[in-house]
Amino acid sequence: MEDWEIDFYWLKVQHYVQESLDKNSLPDLQAVLFLLGVQESGIVKESYTKEEKEDLMHVAVCSLLEREGYFEFTGNDQDGWPHFKQIRGMDVEGVKNQEILLKQKVIQYFIENHFIDETESN
Repeated sequence: MEDWEIDFYWLKVQHYVQESLDKNSLPDLQAVLFLLGVQESGIVKESYTKEEKEDLMHVAVCSLLEREGYFEFTGNDQDGWPHFKQIRGMDVEGVKNQEILLKQKVIQYFIENHFIDETESN
């Protein structure tokens, strides 16, 4: 995916989430990862601790990178939290490049789950 495509589809993801949650501002990557973590874990609560929010973002990252062979789902614990085993280390160096990879995986997730349409131009 070229840089302009990532920017274009990332903005579509942000607008979709903003409109879905009726928020005034666009969500950042952490907010989107948190929401994906909730979606993937199925753990829905009125409020979350800081540690739970971090855990949910971790669930999202592991879920997104599982297809790339970085993680393997090992099952849920007694509280329903999904757990993953790291299969290989990140071969993408630098925070910026890792952020781009995560955005690409988020975009792919939103397209595959029909939250956004990759054929729409606006």
